Amino acid sequence: MPPRRGFQKPKNAKDTVKRIIGYMGHFKALWLVVLVCVLVNSLTGVAGAYLIKPALNNYIIPMIGQANPDFTGFARLLVMVLCMFLFGTLASYCNSRLMIHISTKLLFTIRCELFSKMEKLPIKFYDAHTHGELMSRFTNDTDTMREMLSQTIPQLFSSTITVISVFVMMLVLSPMLTLIMVLTMIAITFLMMAIGKRSASAFRQNQKCVGKMNGFIEEMIEGQKVIKVFNHEAHAKQEFDLLANDLRKAGTAAMTFGGLMGPLMNNSAHMQYAVVAIAGAAVMIMGHSGILPLNWFTGMLDIGTIAAFLQYTRSFSQPISMMSQQATSILNALAGAERIFAIIDQEPEPDEGKYTLVNAYEALENGEKTLVQSFANTGSWAWKNPADGSLKPLKGEVVFDHVTFSYVPEKTVLHDINIHAKPGQKIALVGSTGSGKTTTINLLTRFYDVEQGNGQISYDGIPLNQISKDSLRHSLGMVQQNTHLFTGTIRENIRYGNLNASDAQVYEAAKLANADSFIRHLENGYDTVITGDGASLSQGQRQLLAIARAAVADPPVLILDEATSSIDTRTESLIEKGMDSLMSGRTTFVIAHRLSTVRNADEIIVLEHGKIIERGTHDQLIAAKGRYYFLYTGNRITLDE
Repeated sequence: MPPRRGFQKPKNAKDTVKRIIGYMGHFKALWLVVLVCVLVNSLTGVAGAYLIKPALNNYIIPMIGQANPDFTGFARLLVMVLCMFLFGTLASYCNSRLMIHISTKLLFTIRCELFSKMEKLPIKFYDAHTHGELMSRFTNDTDTMREMLSQTIPQLFSSTITVISVFVMMLVLSPMLTLIMVLTMIAITFLMMAIGKRSASAFRQNQKCVGKMNGFIEEMIEGQKVIKVFNHEAHAKQEFDLLANDLRKAGTAAMTFGGLMGPLMNNSAHMQYAVVAIAGAAVMIMGHSGILPLNWFTGMLDIGTIAAFLQYTRSFSQPISMMSQQATSILNALAGAERIFAIIDQEPEPDEGKYTLVNAYEALENGEKTLVQSFANTGSWAWKNPADGSLKPLKGEVVFDHVTFSYVPEKTVLHDINIHAKPGQKIALVGSTGSGKTTTINLLTRFYDVEQGNGQISYDGIPLNQISKDSLRHSLGMVQQNTHLFTGTIRENIRYGNLNASDAQVYEAAKLANADSFIRHLENGYDTVITGDGASLSQGQRQLLAIARAAVADPPVLILDEATSSIDTRTESLIEKGMDSLMSGRTTFVIAHRLSTVRNADEIIVLEHGKIIERGTHDQLIAAKGRYYFLYTGNRITLDE
């Protein structure tokens, strides 16, 4: 059989099977019941076929020509056959229900384990994998596993039992006819394999052409504005026609071979049936005529025996054909399971930090003020030393001390970075695209860690890698350039910054970000449901909600990564006071290309190729007439000036 579309072969099928069996081990009792049901269903079918022999030999043929035939014995046989098949049907129903329960429960366990692991993976893992690639683990790969567990494996059990039991019964009836049947099946198998090789090659070429066309169509749809602006419609159509013609040729070949397989297999089965029937009839006629002796090899052939044997011939070829088809499904499912387990086996995000963030309040001990841990929300925070339990107030002082960093060993991204952000200061990072601004923030949030010997980052005097990542990120608020909103109400999206925030705090945060006005003009106000990453809102409105989300978190350290990049100049001026209020008393790191937003920063750091080339206030850097002056004014200063 040709491979299905999207067919992939597992790299290590043996280990993957062991892993799946390990999950299946949680349902040992149910699997035993399933096996019994499959066995009963298969054997009732085999036994029912054998009863054709006594039905013909003992009842139907003897009653032919009788004036008053007695149907009592025949009726009893029919009732027995009916009960047998009803019992088999009941077993089949129980098997199907149990397999649905087992497969859905097993996939529920795997999906939960997969999602749980993905929540623990570092950002660099997501940087190295596309969203579509990861989504396919939850959809395509789990679906192929579901199909294998609920359908393929039971059918494989049933087919195996049927083939073995049918083959035994055929040997009992006539070893000679069994040999003829096996020889014809071998000939058919070789024929199918020859055609299958050609078919597989044709399907691979077809898939290759489909991939090219899909990629081209996606690119053209996304780039329609560019195509129309430059009048490239005719050229695009010519390219599409070539790809479509290649797909037509490949599709014709694939469908020709694919369409040939089914009829050829059916007709081959009919031919096999006819060969066995003719051979059996000839042996029976010659045996009863005395020309050929009827012995253990030929079998004691009669009408009933031949009829039962022919029924077994059909019952034998059909399961084998089904087993060959299921092989592709199994390999596809194992490949999908392998990809799922590859993520589950990923190392979780390492976190050796022991310092934790706790609520605290000031108390008098021996006449001196001291910090005491509180188990209620006090609004004040402190770092708890894991060694002696002492508390250190959270102030928001951040120091980069000779930090050098690279994502890959051969390419250094940051070179000897030194930054000292005092509590409440506003530090701006500016520079060209790729200068290292976002990487600096990635290190502060511990999305990536500085390797030992490449400098150190400290937070309130504590080495950053000694602070628990959960506690560290709880103390940081971040507004990113690419805003992401979740499906839910606007109120819920703002509250995402602080799940314990009251409605009053949500409204206050929205007002601070100047989002309250447009929210209240929506049909359902704060209860407006947004979907598709806020597709119904403008980019500026989504950015305002992200700022409000950061505001409700009330963090001591705030990170604004191009936070106003999608807001027009008028909106930016409206929220400037709100942003100043948000940043008041907080250590703030601002990444900005729009340099008008960083004029009031306490220190502006200019990065270029991962190095700090200038630093100072806005007025100092303008007076220096260097790189910042050029970025701000667009005027390049020569050395003579």
